[in-house]
Order: sequence, then C-alpha cells, then structure tokens
Amino acid sequence: MISKNTIKFIKSLDQKKYRKQSGLFVAEGPKVVGDLLQFGYSPTAIYATEDYMNPSVSDIQTISVDELHRISFLQHPQQVLALFSIPTQNDSFVIPSHGLYLALDGVQDPGNLGTIIRLCDWFGIKTIYCSTDTADAWNPKVVQATMGSIARVNIIYIDLKELMERTAIPVYGTFLDGQNIYNQTLSEDAIIVMGNEGKGISTNLRPYINRKLYIPSYSQSETAESLNVAIATAITCAEFRRRLSSKF
Repeated sequence: MISKNTIKFIKSLDQKKYRKQSGLFVAEGPKVVGDLLQFGYSPTAIYATEDYMNPSVSDIQTISVDELHRISFLQHPQQVLALFSIPTQNDSFVIPSHGLYLALDGVQDPGNLGTIIRLCDWFGIKTIYCSTDTADAWNPKVVQATMGSIARVNIIYIDLKELMERTAIPVYGTFLDGQNIYNQTLSEDAIIVMGNEGKGISTNLRPYINRKLYIPSYSQSETAESLNVAIATAITCAEFRRRLSSKF
C-alpha cells in the first residue's frame, strides 16, 4: 500500500519548486518509462500495477489501479509511474560550432514544448537551448507530451543572448516579415530560434538573428494570423533536413 505522504510528495512534483528541491521528475506509461530506462535514466522509485511487464526492472512497488489513479497526473493512467532524477546541467557547455540546433525563446505551453522535444528527436536535433523563461522540460505534462523523446534530447537552459553572442554559426529565426523559407539558402550548421506563442522572438535577441525566415500561407482568402509554434518548428526543421538530404 502506498502511503499518504508518498502520494502527497508525488503530486507535489507537479510544481517546479518541488521538482527543484527534490531533483526528481515524474514519468508515466510503459512507453515513456521504458524509453527513459533504455537510455540510462535510473529510477528512484517505480510504482506499477500487476499487469505492468518490464523484465529489465526488478525493484517495483506493486500498487492497485485505484492507487495509481491517486498518484497519476493523467486522466487515464497507464500501468506505471516512475520517479527519475533530473539530469544535472553542466554550465560550461560547448558553444555550437557545427550541426543543427534549436533555441526556444519563451515558449510557455507545456504541450508545445513536449511536442517540440519530440520533433527534435524525429529530425535528429540532439540539443535544444531554452531561455530561462521557457517552460520547464521536467513538468509532467511536458514529459508526457514527448512520448519518451525527452530521453534522447539534451535540453539546456541558458541566457540565449549570451549563446548568440558567442556562436559563429548562422542563426535563423521565424518572423512574419522574414524571407520565404522555400526560397532561401539554408545552412547545414545552424541555430534555429523559435519564439513565444504570442510575442514571437524577443526584441533583445532579434539583432543576433542574421537570417530571418517566413513560412508562407497558401490560402487564397483570409487566414490565420500565424502558426502554432510547434507546427512552425516542424515545418522549419523539415525544410532544413530536406535540403541536407537532397545533397546526397
């Protein structure tokens, strides 16, 4: 039986301050928990119903379906919930000199952030630089939205202005007054900056973005003012990768 104090502690991890204090985050479901285990994350605790099957894990606390509902953050809990240590961020990170990177400037919605992490995993972008006011990647909603991709993408919270000042590779950003992405030269080595859902890329970063892109609308009538940031990220990353693959 799971104790009331344990339930209270797990539910507190919905808040960033308690995740920071404990150094732990919550993952749920066989897919997300399985991917984290596969890629070297060590659980501090695993709570699962009797129907959960994972031969690689031995130290599981078996709980009832009702107990799983009491600790879960999901509307429909999925067999298992685990607590993992939040990776320690190395402040002396390497400034990118080659490869494709994503930078998120004030992305606030957990669902958007989780989807973007999943997109980066799909397009082979291994590192995301996040501004300090971007949503916390270890929020249970973000972790769940990644569908396990958070295990394979390195997430670094940093002053993006400092990053832009120090990098030598091209910095791209999406703007309503940018140039049509399909007509522009896209570099193999680049940082792609995606901005806040409502305000776009912040004014203090705009001087460092030397290549402004625009995703054109093909509607023949009145249309949406802009794209959702996760959708815009998918289109932009897909075009960068398409250009690279066409060279081979």
